[in-house]
Amino acid sequence: MDENVAAELYRRMRTIRRFEETVVELVNTNEIPGTTHEYIGQEAVAAGICVALRPDDMVASTHRGHGHVIAKGADVGRMFAELMARSTGLNHGRGGSMHVADLSLGVLGANGMVAGGTPFALGAAWGRRADGRDDVAVAFFGDGALGQGVLLECLNLAALWGLPVVFVCENNGYAVSLRVEDAVAGPVTSRAEACGIPAVTVDGMDARAVYEAAAPAVARAREGGGPSFIECVTYRYAGHHTAEASLQLTYRTPEEIARWRARDPLVVAAGWLDAGVRSRIDDEVESAIAAGVAFARSSPPPDPDSALEFMYASPIRAPRGRLG
Repeated sequence: MDENVAAELYRRMRTIRRFEETVVELVNTNEIPGTTHEYIGQEAVAAGICVALRPDDMVASTHRGHGHVIAKGADVGRMFAELMARSTGLNHGRGGSMHVADLSLGVLGANGMVAGGTPFALGAAWGRRADGRDDVAVAFFGDGALGQGVLLECLNLAALWGLPVVFVCENNGYAVSLRVEDAVAGPVTSRAEACGIPAVTVDGMDARAVYEAAAPAVARAREGGGPSFIECVTYRYAGHHTAEASLQLTYRTPEEIARWRARDPLVVAAGWLDAGVRSRIDDEVESAIAAGVAFARSSPPPDPDSALEFMYASPIRAPRGRLG
């Protein structure tokens, strides 16, 4: 693999890992309100897919979306500010963890609805193609989305219209606590294959394997070859969300988690690099994370008088005063 690609994969994965670890710290100190869904363990998927994309390509994310947004190039300072509900956040502090977006980077938004972002990817892909552009859209979703009608409808429509979409299933083994083998009949890829969509299963703990599957799928879509489907078999090291530890759930054993931790995608990727290159990237990521937290902490919360702004696409301002 090209050294520059290897370094970029590692950089994006390292940034995601350190961002998520810092987010957990900020949640635990109540600097980030509520809970978040950690992406730790799945970094190879976001990095491997997004390194294969151009800046003007688009991604539709999920409730576990921080990794996708960062891998697409979002500023971590504005990401921290968004999660901390500050006015300098990517969405002015209004989107928070599960609805963060950056249209300037082609990030169509994280989404709290299971498979809810998939039709966004199709619509965006269709729109760009109608404009005569060759941009590609990626729809990320978890294994818990495989029973959702909207996903099956999107697979069918993308195939019928030959849309430039890459469907990426992050199969981390669980939909909250429901094991994939208890919820999904048959191979995951069979859903796409039934629609005539080329589908592959790759090791989602290996960013190189993900990238090597994504690059031809993206190229195929860009050249007018239609949609593809990539199942990335991966694992989340933490619970479904940051509050799960307090619930003392036992659907996963320590032995199972340890087996997957032995295949840490960040450790695998680190082995591709010269020690000096890896150390330099680590230092740069640490500096960026520290600066990002400082930026967010120094940013003001949104002005209460602006509470009704950014709610509608229409330029018409909502009336002030009593509602109703």
